[in-house]
Amino acid sequence: MPNPHLAALRQPQTLQLLKGIRRGIEKESLRVAPDGALAQTPHGEALGSALTHELITTDFAEALLEFITPPQATPEETLETLDRIHRYTYSQIGDERLWVNSMPCRIGADAEIPVARYGDSHSGTMKTVYRLGLGLRYGRAMQTIAGIHYNFSLPDAFWSWLHEREGSSEDLGDFKTRRYFDLIRNFRRYYWLLIYLFGAAPAVCGSFVEGREHSLQRFANSGTLYAPHATSLRMGDLGYNSDAQQSLIVCYNDLPSYLSTLCAAISRPYPEYHALGVKDADGHYQQLSTGLLQIENEFYSPIRPKNPAQMGETALSALDNRGVEYIEVRCLDLNPFAPLGIDAQQMRFLDSFLLHCLLAPSPKTDDADYRAVQENQNRIVYSGRDPELQLIYNGSEKKLTDWAGELLDAMAPIAELLDTAWGSDRYRRAVDTQRAKVKGEAPTPAAQMLAEMEARGQGFFAWAADKAEQHRNYFLERPLDAEEQQHFAELAAASLRKQREVERGDSGSFEDFLGKYYAQYVFCQR
Repeated sequence: MPNPHLAALRQPQTLQLLKGIRRGIEKESLRVAPDGALAQTPHGEALGSALTHELITTDFAEALLEFITPPQATPEETLETLDRIHRYTYSQIGDERLWVNSMPCRIGADAEIPVARYGDSHSGTMKTVYRLGLGLRYGRAMQTIAGIHYNFSLPDAFWSWLHEREGSSEDLGDFKTRRYFDLIRNFRRYYWLLIYLFGAAPAVCGSFVEGREHSLQRFANSGTLYAPHATSLRMGDLGYNSDAQQSLIVCYNDLPSYLSTLCAAISRPYPEYHALGVKDADGHYQQLSTGLLQIENEFYSPIRPKNPAQMGETALSALDNRGVEYIEVRCLDLNPFAPLGIDAQQMRFLDSFLLHCLLAPSPKTDDADYRAVQENQNRIVYSGRDPELQLIYNGSEKKLTDWAGELLDAMAPIAELLDTAWGSDRYRRAVDTQRAKVKGEAPTPAAQMLAEMEARGQGFFAWAADKAEQHRNYFLERPLDAEEQQHFAELAAASLRKQREVERGDSGSFEDFLGKYYAQYVFCQR
Protein backbone atom coordinates (compact mmCIF):
# COMPACT_ATOMS: atom_id res chain seq x y z
CA MET A 1 0.00 0.00 0.00
CA PRO A 2 1.61 3.32 -1.06
CA ASN A 3 2.51 5.67 1.74
CA PRO A 4 0.15 8.67 1.49
CA HIS A 5 2.81 11.12 2.70
CA LEU A 6 5.22 10.41 -0.14
CA ALA A 7 3.19 12.08 -2.89
CA ALA A 8 2.80 15.19 -0.76
CA LEU A 9 6.51 15.26 0.02
CA ARG A 10 7.32 15.13 -3.69
CA GLN A 11 5.83 18.59 -4.18
CA PRO A 12 8.53 21.24 -4.79
CA GLN A 13 7.42 23.34 -1.84
CA THR A 14 7.78 20.43 0.60
CA LEU A 15 10.61 18.42 -0.95
CA GLN A 16 13.25 20.76 0.45
CA LEU A 17 12.13 19.96 4.00
CA LEU A 18 14.06 16.70 3.73
CA LYS A 19 17.29 18.61 3.25
CA GLY A 20 16.89 19.77 6.84
CA ILE A 21 17.63 16.29 8.22
CA ARG A 22 20.58 16.43 10.58
CA ARG A 23 22.78 13.54 11.59
CA GLY A 24 25.66 13.15 14.01
CA ILE A 25 27.96 10.32 15.01
CA GLU A 26 29.32 9.10 18.32
CA LYS A 27 32.16 6.69 17.57
CA GLU A 28 33.92 4.60 20.20
CA SER A 29 37.43 3.17 19.72
CA LEU A 30 39.80 1.45 22.12
CA ARG A 31 43.33 2.74 22.39
CA VAL A 32 45.70 -0.22 22.19
CA ALA A 33 49.46 -0.64 22.49
CA PRO A 34 51.49 -1.75 19.43
CA ASP A 35 51.17 -5.37 20.59
CA GLY A 36 47.37 -5.06 20.62
CA ALA A 37 47.00 -5.02 24.40
CA LEU A 38 44.67 -2.48 25.97
CA ALA A 39 46.53 0.79 26.51
CA GLN A 40 47.26 1.46 30.18
CA THR A 41 48.08 5.13 29.62
CA PRO A 42 45.66 7.79 30.89
CA HIS A 43 43.56 9.96 28.63
CA GLY A 44 46.18 12.53 27.59
CA GLU A 45 45.88 16.23 28.43
CA ALA A 46 46.53 17.03 24.78
CA LEU A 47 43.14 15.43 24.05
CA GLY A 48 41.49 17.71 26.59
CA SER A 49 39.06 17.01 29.39
CA ALA A 50 36.94 13.91 28.97
CA LEU A 51 34.34 15.67 31.14
CA THR A 52 33.90 18.87 29.14
CA HIS A 53 35.35 18.43 25.62
CA GLU A 54 32.51 18.53 23.10
CA LEU A 55 34.25 16.37 20.46
CA ILE A 56 36.64 14.00 22.28
CA THR A 57 35.72 12.13 25.45
CA THR A 58 35.85 8.61 26.87
CA ASP A 59 33.22 5.96 27.42
CA PHE A 60 33.58 3.20 30.02
CA ALA A 61 37.32 2.66 30.13
CA GLU A 62 40.10 5.24 30.28
CA ALA A 63 41.32 3.76 27.00
CA LEU A 64 37.90 3.74 25.30
CA LEU A 65 37.83 6.97 23.31
CA GLU A 66 34.56 8.43 22.08
CA PHE A 67 34.46 10.93 19.23
CA ILE A 68 31.35 13.10 18.86
CA THR A 69 30.31 15.11 15.82
CA PRO A 70 27.72 17.91 16.03
CA PRO A 71 24.50 17.65 13.99
CA GLN A 72 25.35 18.38 10.35
CA ALA A 73 23.56 18.69 7.03
CA THR A 74 25.19 15.97 4.93
CA PRO A 75 26.96 12.67 5.53
CA GLU A 76 30.10 14.14 3.96
CA GLU A 77 30.21 17.06 6.42
CA THR A 78 29.75 14.67 9.34
CA LEU A 79 32.49 12.35 8.13
CA GLU A 80 34.86 15.25 7.47
CA THR A 81 34.49 16.35 11.09
CA LEU A 82 35.06 12.79 12.29
CA ASP A 83 38.11 12.50 10.04
CA ARG A 84 39.71 15.63 11.50
CA ILE A 85 39.13 14.34 15.04
CA HIS A 86 40.90 11.11 14.14
CA ARG A 87 43.85 12.89 12.56
CA TYR A 88 44.33 15.14 15.59
CA THR A 89 44.01 12.22 17.99
CA TYR A 90 46.60 10.16 16.13
CA SER A 91 49.00 13.10 16.35
CA GLN A 92 48.75 12.90 20.15
CA ILE A 93 48.78 9.20 21.07
CA GLY A 94 52.29 8.19 20.02
CA ASP A 95 52.62 4.61 18.86
CA GLU A 96 49.18 3.56 20.11
CA ARG A 97 46.50 2.48 17.69
CA LEU A 98 42.74 2.78 17.63
CA TRP A 99 41.24 -0.72 17.53
CA VAL A 100 39.00 -0.80 14.46
CA ASN A 101 36.69 -3.64 15.51
CA SER A 102 33.80 -3.54 17.94
CA MET A 103 34.98 -6.62 19.84
CA PRO A 104 38.23 -6.11 21.77
CA CYS A 105 41.18 -8.45 22.03
CA ARG A 106 43.90 -9.23 24.57
CA ILE A 107 41.70 -8.10 27.42
CA GLY A 108 43.05 -9.07 30.82
CA ALA A 109 41.44 -9.26 34.23
CA ASP A 110 39.15 -6.48 35.44
CA ALA A 111 42.01 -4.87 37.37
CA GLU A 112 43.84 -4.43 34.06
CA ILE A 113 40.97 -2.38 32.58
CA PRO A 114 41.20 1.11 34.14
CA VAL A 115 37.83 2.81 34.49
CA ALA A 116 37.53 6.28 32.93
CA ARG A 117 38.30 9.23 35.19
CA TYR A 118 36.74 12.68 34.89
CA GLY A 119 38.38 14.80 37.57
CA ASP A 120 37.37 15.73 41.09
CA SER A 121 34.07 17.52 40.53
CA HIS A 122 30.83 16.00 41.76
CA SER A 123 29.66 15.42 38.18
CA GLY A 124 33.01 13.89 37.24
CA THR A 125 32.99 11.64 40.29
CA MET A 126 29.47 10.52 39.44
CA LYS A 127 30.52 9.52 35.93
CA THR A 128 33.39 7.44 37.31
CA VAL A 129 31.29 5.78 40.04
CA TYR A 130 28.65 4.91 37.44
CA ARG A 131 31.32 3.10 35.44
CA LEU A 132 32.61 1.35 38.54
CA GLY A 133 29.05 0.13 39.02
CA LEU A 134 28.86 -1.17 35.47
CA GLY A 135 32.08 -3.09 36.01
CA LEU A 136 30.79 -4.48 39.30
CA ARG A 137 27.51 -5.63 37.75
CA TYR A 138 28.59 -6.93 34.36
CA GLY A 139 32.36 -7.18 34.44
CA ARG A 140 34.70 -4.66 32.88
CA ALA A 141 35.51 -6.69 29.76
CA MET A 142 31.99 -6.24 28.39
CA GLN A 143 32.36 -2.49 28.78
CA THR A 144 35.34 -2.40 26.39
CA ILE A 145 33.11 -3.26 23.43
CA ALA A 146 32.88 -0.36 20.98
CA GLY A 147 30.24 0.77 18.52
CA ILE A 148 28.83 3.58 16.42
CA HIS A 149 25.85 5.64 17.58
CA TYR A 150 23.92 7.45 14.86
CA ASN A 151 21.98 10.55 15.88
CA PHE A 152 19.12 11.56 13.59
CA SER A 153 16.66 14.45 13.63
CA LEU A 154 14.20 16.15 11.31
CA PRO A 155 13.83 19.95 11.19
CA ASP A 156 11.00 21.82 12.88
CA ALA A 157 9.75 22.96 9.46
CA PHE A 158 9.16 19.31 8.57
CA TRP A 159 7.33 18.67 11.83
CA SER A 160 5.14 21.75 11.29
CA TRP A 161 4.24 20.50 7.80
CA LEU A 162 3.43 16.98 9.06
CA HIS A 163 1.51 18.40 12.03
CA GLU A 164 -0.72 20.38 9.68
CA ARG A 165 -1.03 17.58 7.14
CA GLU A 166 -2.22 15.11 9.77
CA GLY A 167 -4.64 17.68 11.23
CA SER A 168 -3.26 17.29 14.72
CA SER A 169 -4.63 19.46 17.53
CA GLU A 170 -1.62 18.68 19.74
CA ASP A 171 1.02 21.15 20.73
CA LEU A 172 3.78 20.88 18.11
CA GLY A 173 6.30 19.62 20.68
CA ASP A 174 3.91 16.90 21.88
CA PHE A 175 3.17 15.94 18.28
CA LYS A 176 6.86 15.67 17.46
CA THR A 177 7.46 13.50 20.53
CA ARG A 178 4.55 11.21 19.70
CA ARG A 179 5.70 10.75 16.11
CA TYR A 180 9.29 10.09 17.18
CA PHE A 181 7.91 7.27 19.32
CA ASP A 182 6.10 5.98 16.24
CA LEU A 183 9.49 5.90 14.52
CA ILE A 184 11.05 4.11 17.50
CA ARG A 185 8.42 1.35 17.55
CA ASN A 186 8.94 0.64 13.86
CA PHE A 187 12.69 0.78 14.32
CA ARG A 188 12.43 -1.90 16.99
CA ARG A 189 10.37 -4.06 14.63
CA TYR A 190 12.95 -3.79 11.86
CA TYR A 191 16.40 -3.11 13.33
CA TRP A 192 17.31 -6.76 12.88
CA LEU A 193 17.87 -5.71 9.26
CA LEU A 194 20.61 -3.29 10.33
CA ILE A 195 22.35 -6.00 12.35
CA TYR A 196 22.18 -8.33 9.36
CA LEU A 197 23.43 -5.79 6.82
CA PHE A 198 26.09 -4.05 8.93
CA GLY A 199 27.02 -6.54 11.64
CA ALA A 200 30.81 -6.87 11.70
CA ALA A 201 31.49 -8.93 14.81
CA PRO A 202 31.12 -12.63 13.95
CA ALA A 203 34.23 -13.65 15.92
CA VAL A 204 35.99 -12.92 19.20
CA CYS A 205 39.31 -13.68 20.84
CA GLY A 206 39.09 -16.68 23.12
CA SER A 207 40.36 -14.53 26.00
CA PHE A 208 37.21 -12.42 25.82
CA VAL A 209 34.91 -15.31 26.74
CA GLU A 210 37.27 -17.09 29.12
CA GLY A 211 35.31 -18.40 32.09
CA ARG A 212 31.95 -17.65 30.46
CA GLU A 213 29.43 -20.05 28.98
CA HIS A 214 29.10 -19.81 25.22
CA SER A 215 28.14 -21.81 22.14
CA LEU A 216 30.91 -20.57 19.84
CA GLN A 217 33.17 -22.76 17.71
CA ARG A 218 36.92 -22.52 17.25
CA PHE A 219 37.98 -20.82 14.02
CA ALA A 220 40.58 -22.92 12.16
CA ASN A 221 43.53 -23.61 14.48
CA SER A 222 43.59 -20.18 16.09
CA GLY A 223 42.54 -18.80 19.46
CA THR A 224 39.51 -17.26 17.74
CA LEU A 225 35.95 -18.29 18.50
CA TYR A 226 33.06 -17.63 16.14
CA ALA A 227 29.62 -18.70 14.98
CA PRO A 228 29.47 -19.68 11.28
CA HIS A 229 26.35 -17.61 10.54
CA ALA A 230 26.89 -14.85 13.13
CA THR A 231 26.50 -11.17 12.34
CA SER A 232 27.21 -9.15 15.51
CA LEU A 233 28.20 -10.97 18.68
CA ARG A 234 28.37 -7.51 20.24
CA MET A 235 24.56 -7.43 20.17
CA GLY A 236 24.15 -10.87 21.76
CA ASP A 237 24.56 -12.34 25.22
CA LEU A 238 28.34 -12.02 25.02
CA GLY A 239 28.09 -8.31 24.39
CA TYR A 240 25.74 -5.53 25.39
CA ASN A 241 23.12 -7.70 26.94
CA SER A 242 22.18 -8.25 30.55
CA ASP A 243 20.51 -11.20 32.23
CA ALA A 244 19.20 -8.88 34.92
CA GLN A 245 17.62 -6.58 32.33
CA GLN A 246 15.80 -9.48 30.68
CA SER A 247 13.07 -8.95 33.27
CA LEU A 248 12.63 -5.34 32.16
CA ILE A 249 9.96 -4.64 29.54
CA VAL A 250 10.12 -1.02 28.43
CA CYS A 251 7.01 0.45 26.84
CA TYR A 252 7.53 2.62 23.75
CA ASN A 253 3.87 3.43 23.12
CA ASP A 254 4.22 6.98 24.43
CA LEU A 255 6.59 9.16 26.43
CA PRO A 256 4.84 8.81 29.84
CA SER A 257 4.93 5.01 29.61
CA TYR A 258 8.59 5.05 28.61
CA LEU A 259 9.51 7.39 31.46
CA SER A 260 7.59 5.48 34.12
CA THR A 261 9.05 2.11 33.11
CA LEU A 262 12.65 3.30 33.29
CA CYS A 263 12.07 5.36 36.41
CA ALA A 264 10.73 2.30 38.19
CA ALA A 265 13.86 0.36 37.20
CA ILE A 266 16.02 3.16 38.62
CA SER A 267 14.04 3.83 41.78
CA ARG A 268 13.39 0.30 43.07
CA PRO A 269 16.23 -1.69 44.68
CA TYR A 270 17.24 -4.83 42.80
CA PRO A 271 18.05 -7.65 45.27
CA GLU A 272 21.34 -8.74 43.72
CA TYR A 273 22.69 -5.19 43.48
CA HIS A 274 21.25 -4.27 46.87
CA ALA A 275 23.25 -7.11 48.42
CA LEU A 276 26.45 -5.64 46.97
CA GLY A 277 25.83 -2.27 48.58
CA VAL A 278 26.47 1.23 47.25
CA LYS A 279 29.84 1.39 49.04
CA ASP A 280 32.53 -1.24 49.51
CA ALA A 281 33.92 -2.45 52.83
CA ASP A 282 36.26 0.55 52.98
CA GLY A 283 33.43 3.04 52.51
CA HIS A 284 34.24 3.90 48.88
CA TYR A 285 31.49 4.19 46.30
CA GLN A 286 31.34 1.13 44.05
CA GLN A 287 28.01 1.92 42.35
CA LEU A 288 25.62 4.86 42.30
CA SER A 289 22.57 3.00 43.55
CA THR A 290 21.12 -0.46 44.06
CA GLY A 291 18.38 -0.14 41.45
CA LEU A 292 18.15 -2.44 38.43
CA LEU A 293 19.51 0.60 36.57
CA GLN A 294 21.82 3.12 38.21
CA ILE A 295 20.73 5.69 35.64
CA GLU A 296 18.74 5.42 32.42
CA ASN A 297 21.87 5.07 30.25
CA GLU A 298 22.45 1.64 31.77
CA PHE A 299 19.47 0.29 29.85
CA TYR A 300 20.96 -1.48 26.82
CA SER A 301 18.59 -0.39 24.07
CA PRO A 302 19.22 -0.41 20.30
CA ILE A 303 17.59 3.02 20.07
CA ARG A 304 16.94 5.90 22.48
CA PRO A 305 14.75 9.00 22.37
CA LYS A 306 16.95 11.96 23.31
CA ASN A 307 16.92 15.60 24.33
CA PRO A 308 20.25 17.15 25.37
CA ALA A 309 20.39 17.19 29.17
CA GLN A 310 21.54 20.35 30.89
CA MET A 311 24.24 20.32 33.59
CA GLY A 312 23.00 18.15 36.47
CA GLU A 313 19.78 17.18 34.69
CA THR A 314 18.86 13.52 34.18
CA ALA A 315 18.25 12.29 30.65
CA LEU A 316 14.69 11.34 31.58
CA SER A 317 14.03 14.78 33.06
CA ALA A 318 15.23 16.36 29.83
CA LEU A 319 12.68 14.28 27.91
CA ASP A 320 9.94 15.04 30.42
CA ASN A 321 10.68 18.76 30.35
CA ARG A 322 11.21 19.30 26.62
CA GLY A 323 10.13 16.17 24.73
CA VAL A 324 12.09 14.23 22.11
CA GLU A 325 14.53 16.26 20.02
CA TYR A 326 16.31 13.44 18.18
CA ILE A 327 16.83 9.69 18.23
CA GLU A 328 20.04 7.77 18.83
CA VAL A 329 20.60 4.49 16.95
CA ARG A 330 22.86 2.24 19.03
CA CYS A 331 22.96 -1.16 17.29
CA LEU A 332 25.76 -0.48 14.78
CA ASP A 333 29.14 -2.20 14.85
CA LEU A 334 32.30 -0.42 13.83
CA ASN A 335 32.94 -1.19 10.18
CA PRO A 336 36.59 -2.38 10.12
CA PHE A 337 36.71 -1.89 6.34
CA ALA A 338 36.11 1.87 6.70
CA PRO A 339 38.81 3.95 8.43
CA LEU A 340 36.16 6.02 10.22
CA GLY A 341 34.10 2.98 11.19
CA ILE A 342 31.21 4.10 8.96
CA ASP A 343 30.88 5.60 5.48
CA ALA A 344 28.53 7.92 3.61
CA GLN A 345 26.69 5.12 1.85
CA GLN A 346 25.77 3.46 5.13
CA MET A 347 24.62 6.81 6.50
CA ARG A 348 22.35 7.36 3.50
CA PHE A 349 20.85 3.93 3.99
CA LEU A 350 20.22 4.76 7.65
CA ASP A 351 18.50 8.02 6.67
CA SER A 352 16.21 6.13 4.30
CA PHE A 353 15.54 3.41 6.87
CA LEU A 354 14.70 5.87 9.64
CA LEU A 355 12.46 7.98 7.43
CA HIS A 356 10.61 4.80 6.44
CA CYS A 357 10.19 3.96 10.14
CA LEU A 358 8.63 7.38 10.69
CA LEU A 359 6.27 7.46 7.71
CA ALA A 360 5.04 3.84 7.80
CA PRO A 361 2.08 2.88 10.04
CA SER A 362 3.30 2.08 13.55
CA PRO A 363 0.78 0.22 15.74
CA LYS A 364 1.12 0.24 19.52
CA THR A 365 2.88 -2.77 21.03
CA ASP A 366 2.42 -5.10 23.99
CA ASP A 367 4.66 -7.37 26.08
CA ALA A 368 4.48 -10.18 23.52
CA ASP A 369 5.73 -7.81 20.81
CA TYR A 370 8.59 -6.76 23.07
CA ARG A 371 9.66 -10.38 23.57
CA ALA A 372 9.39 -11.07 19.83
CA VAL A 373 11.80 -8.22 19.15
CA GLN A 374 14.25 -9.71 21.66
CA GLU A 375 13.96 -13.14 20.06
CA ASN A 376 14.54 -11.76 16.57
CA GLN A 377 17.64 -9.96 17.81
CA ASN A 378 18.99 -13.19 19.29
CA ARG A 379 18.33 -15.11 16.06
CA ILE A 380 19.93 -12.48 13.85
CA VAL A 381 23.01 -12.23 16.08
CA TYR A 382 23.89 -15.92 15.93
CA SER A 383 22.22 -17.12 12.73
CA GLY A 384 21.60 -14.00 10.67
CA ARG A 385 23.60 -15.17 7.64
CA ASP A 386 21.79 -18.50 7.43
CA PRO A 387 19.84 -18.11 4.15
CA GLU A 388 17.00 -20.21 5.60
CA LEU A 389 16.62 -18.22 8.83
CA GLN A 390 13.05 -17.47 9.92
CA LEU A 391 12.09 -14.50 12.09
CA ILE A 392 8.98 -13.87 14.18
CA TYR A 393 6.52 -11.86 12.12
CA ASN A 394 3.02 -10.89 13.30
CA GLY A 395 2.73 -13.91 15.58
CA SER A 396 3.96 -16.31 12.91
CA GLU A 397 7.32 -16.68 11.14
CA LYS A 398 8.77 -15.25 7.95
CA LYS A 399 11.95 -15.97 6.05
CA LEU A 400 14.54 -13.28 6.68
CA THR A 401 15.37 -12.74 3.01
CA ASP A 402 11.68 -12.34 2.11
CA TRP A 403 11.04 -9.83 4.88
CA ALA A 404 14.25 -7.95 4.12
CA GLY A 405 13.26 -7.68 0.46
CA GLU A 406 9.87 -6.25 1.42
CA LEU A 407 11.48 -3.65 3.67
CA LEU A 408 13.94 -2.62 0.98
CA ASP A 409 11.08 -2.33 -1.52
CA ALA A 410 9.25 -0.03 0.90
CA MET A 411 12.39 2.06 1.39
CA ALA A 412 13.09 2.48 -2.32
CA PRO A 413 10.60 5.33 -2.96
CA ILE A 414 11.89 7.15 0.14
CA ALA A 415 15.44 6.88 -1.19
CA GLU A 416 14.22 8.26 -4.53
CA LEU A 417 12.55 11.12 -2.70
CA LEU A 418 15.78 12.01 -0.89
CA ASP A 419 17.67 11.79 -4.18
CA THR A 420 15.22 14.18 -5.80
CA ALA A 421 15.69 16.63 -2.94
CA TRP A 422 19.48 16.48 -3.27
CA GLY A 423 19.66 16.08 -7.06
CA SER A 424 21.58 12.80 -6.92
CA ASP A 425 21.17 9.03 -7.11
CA ARG A 426 23.25 8.21 -4.04
CA TYR A 427 20.36 7.24 -1.76
CA ARG A 428 19.02 4.82 -4.36
CA ARG A 429 22.45 3.30 -4.80
CA ALA A 430 22.79 2.95 -1.02
CA VAL A 431 19.59 0.86 -0.91
CA ASP A 432 20.61 -1.16 -3.97
CA THR A 433 23.96 -1.99 -2.39
CA GLN A 434 22.19 -3.49 0.62
CA ARG A 435 19.74 -5.34 -1.62
CA ALA A 436 22.69 -7.14 -3.19
CA LYS A 437 23.63 -8.50 0.25
CA VAL A 438 20.11 -9.83 0.82
CA LYS A 439 20.18 -11.53 -2.60
CA GLY A 440 23.52 -13.14 -1.84
CA GLU A 441 25.25 -11.15 -4.59
CA ALA A 442 27.57 -9.31 -2.17
CA PRO A 443 28.98 -10.21 1.25
CA THR A 444 27.94 -8.62 4.50
CA PRO A 445 30.81 -7.17 6.59
CA ALA A 446 30.68 -10.23 8.86
CA ALA A 447 30.96 -12.59 5.89
CA GLN A 448 33.74 -10.53 4.32
CA MET A 449 35.68 -10.51 7.58
CA LEU A 450 35.53 -14.29 8.03
CA ALA A 451 36.41 -14.87 4.38
CA GLU A 452 39.51 -12.68 4.66
CA MET A 453 40.57 -14.37 7.90
CA GLU A 454 40.29 -17.77 6.24
CA ALA A 455 42.07 -16.70 3.04
CA ARG A 456 44.97 -15.19 4.99
CA GLY A 457 45.16 -17.96 7.57
CA GLN A 458 44.66 -15.42 10.36
CA GLY A 459 42.73 -15.48 13.59
CA PHE A 460 40.67 -12.51 14.72
CA PHE A 461 43.51 -10.81 16.57
CA ALA A 462 46.03 -10.93 13.71
CA TRP A 463 43.45 -9.82 11.16
CA ALA A 464 42.15 -6.95 13.30
CA ALA A 465 45.67 -5.82 14.25
CA ASP A 466 46.57 -5.57 10.56
CA LYS A 467 43.48 -3.45 9.93
CA ALA A 468 44.32 -1.19 12.87
CA GLU A 469 47.81 -0.63 11.50
CA GLN A 470 46.44 0.15 8.02
CA HIS A 471 43.99 2.70 9.41
CA ARG A 472 46.65 4.27 11.63
CA ASN A 473 48.84 4.85 8.57
CA TYR A 474 45.86 6.25 6.67
CA PHE A 475 45.43 9.02 9.24
CA LEU A 476 49.11 9.67 9.98
CA GLU A 477 49.83 10.13 6.28
CA ARG A 478 47.36 13.03 6.20
CA PRO A 479 48.31 15.31 9.11
CA LEU A 480 46.18 18.36 9.82
CA ASP A 481 47.52 21.68 8.64
CA ALA A 482 48.99 23.97 11.30
CA GLU A 483 45.83 26.03 11.68
CA GLU A 484 43.56 23.02 12.22
CA GLN A 485 46.07 21.42 14.58
CA GLN A 486 46.16 24.61 16.63
CA HIS A 487 42.36 24.76 16.64
CA PHE A 488 42.12 21.30 18.20
CA ALA A 489 44.85 22.14 20.70
CA GLU A 490 42.87 25.21 21.76
CA LEU A 491 39.69 23.15 22.12
CA ALA A 492 41.58 20.77 24.40
CA ALA A 493 43.00 23.60 26.52
CA ALA A 494 39.60 25.29 26.79
CA SER A 495 38.00 22.02 27.94
CA LEU A 496 40.60 21.65 30.70
CA ARG A 497 39.88 25.19 31.88
CA LYS A 498 36.16 24.43 31.86
CA GLN A 499 36.72 21.29 33.94
CA ARG A 500 38.59 23.32 36.54
CA GLU A 501 35.73 25.83 36.60
CA VAL A 502 33.25 23.02 37.22
CA GLU A 503 35.42 21.70 40.04
CA ARG A 504 35.70 25.15 41.64
CA GLY A 505 31.96 25.68 41.35
CA ASP A 506 31.04 22.62 43.40
CA SER A 507 29.50 23.07 46.82
CA GLY A 508 28.37 20.62 49.47
CA SER A 509 29.24 16.95 49.61
CA PHE A 510 29.11 14.35 46.86
CA GLU A 511 26.35 12.62 48.84
CA ASP A 512 24.28 15.82 48.71
CA PHE A 513 24.92 16.16 44.98
CA LEU A 514 23.84 12.57 44.39
CA GLY A 515 20.73 13.00 46.51
CA LYS A 516 19.64 16.04 44.50
CA TYR A 517 20.31 14.19 41.25
CA TYR A 518 18.16 11.21 42.21
CA ALA A 519 15.44 13.48 43.59
CA GLN A 520 14.66 14.39 39.98
CA TYR A 521 13.23 10.91 39.44
CA VAL A 522 10.27 11.72 41.67
CA PHE A 523 8.54 13.11 38.56
CA CYS A 524 7.99 9.49 37.58
CA GLN A 525 5.70 8.98 40.53
CA ARG A 526 3.16 11.48 39.25
